[in-house]
Amino acid sequence: MTTLPNDAGFEVPVPDVSGLVTEDDAPLVNVYSEKQLRLLTEPLYAGWVAPAGDDGAPGAFVAMANVGLFATVKEPPLVPDALVSVEVTLPDDVWSKEHRSYFVWEYGKVPDVVIEVVSNREGGELSTKLRRYARMRVPFYVVWDPEKVLGGAELHPFQLQGKVYAPVERAWIPQLELELLPWDGVYETLRERWLRWHDAKGKVIPTGRERAETERARAEMERARAERLAAKLRALGVDPDEG
Repeated sequence: MTTLPNDAGFEVPVPDVSGLVTEDDAPLVNVYSEKQLRLLTEPLYAGWVAPAGDDGAPGAFVAMANVGLFATVKEPPLVPDALVSVEVTLPDDVWSKEHRSYFVWEYGKVPDVVIEVVSNREGGELSTKLRRYARMRVPFYVVWDPEKVLGGAELHPFQLQGKVYAPVERAWIPQLELELLPWDGVYETLRERWLRWHDAKGKVIPTGRERAETERARAEMERARAERLAAKLRALGVDPDEG
């Protein structure tokens, strides 16, 4: 039997996952949802720095989309549209059976937040899934319903209180020091209303492309400034290229 040390240093048995189905090639999402899921994960990897862990070291994290979340081997997994977990790292070998999904006992904790994107009335986001994520003890659960298919608000944030979720006003995740907020704009040529990560000051966490465009614009401004300065020096009879 395989064992791992727990926080107290005692060896505890590791569940046998050899018979579990970790992928079934079933996900089928619409164009908007496909882009939305990447918008919830890619910006974090593009340059976001997670909060430091308890040891003060730069924070590690994983952000995943459509990956099975197993709390036990006795129940089928939930497959959140996106999840984020801080103070954990991806294993080196992601092809081994025990690393193909987010097994809570392997990572040592549940994700800090799971996110579901609503596309129809059949997902159970505000019923079945809500109760199951609560049983898993996931601290924050966020449902994004851009078309208001479920009625009411488009954003439904929940925080675990005791054994159940309670609705909260903001999708602020203190473990991440980030907030999920609606954002109107263009992502990959599609102008829509998206759900995006924002920092404590309300600034959106940029995608890799947005970061590159910002750097390019900054470099262009510096170049233009240098050219204007050089022109002024030449007007004064000074050659800026000398010396």
